[in-house]
Amino acid sequence: MAVKSARRPPQSSKPSGKCSMKWLILASIIGIFCVIGSVLEGMLDRFYIFSPEQLNEVAQNALARQSDTRGVIDDIVRQLKVSHPGRTINTREEWVFNNAGGAMGSMYIIHASITEYLIIFGTALGTEGHTGRHTADDYFHILEGEQWAYEADSLTKEVYPAGSVHHLQRGVVKQYRMPDTCWAMEYARGWIPPMLPFGYADTFFSTLDIQTLWHTSVITGREIIANLLHGKF
Repeated sequence: MAVKSARRPPQSSKPSGKCSMKWLILASIIGIFCVIGSVLEGMLDRFYIFSPEQLNEVAQNALARQSDTRGVIDDIVRQLKVSHPGRTINTREEWVFNNAGGAMGSMYIIHASITEYLIIFGTALGTEGHTGRHTADDYFHILEGEQWAYEADSLTKEVYPAGSVHHLQRGVVKQYRMPDTCWAMEYARGWIPPMLPFGYADTFFSTLDIQTLWHTSVITGREIIANLLHGKF
């Protein structure tokens, strides 16, 4: 006598309760981060201790009083120590090379925190590269030489001589060039940590200069942590 095999019940095409719960949790986490990000974005102005106008005045004063770039840099740091006493200004003049976006120069980090950085950046030889598309506004105060730049849809170059300011707006990208010796005071305000991968990428994929990467990380980390400990985000 033939034995009839038991029929299996048809499998439901509906997603399991566990799968639905996972998606709900993921959507909730994303939503929470979006709300937190939106709140913090609205509070950004509260975290700044510098302003583009104030720093432009500092640069102009130094340029008017000093006859060379060495004197201008010293003058800038002196002014900032007076206007921002305490730990926020790094007076240790620690120069490191910086390779980013194909361009190479050297920099001295005057201030680094979660929402701002202020550096002296430039080159004695000239360089050119990609600005990066950043989460902060960038103000490039030219102290010596010239910087050139242009956006992808522009057929003419922008020229920024000594004493001028190149404002690279948040989210905007350009090609830039320093055709010869050029030094600048660079101020960025916005979200600084997302900018760091752009500054590190050339080390891993081009220069392999781990020693410079280490020195840059130590200085940047030290300044950010020190400012956090003093309540500066």
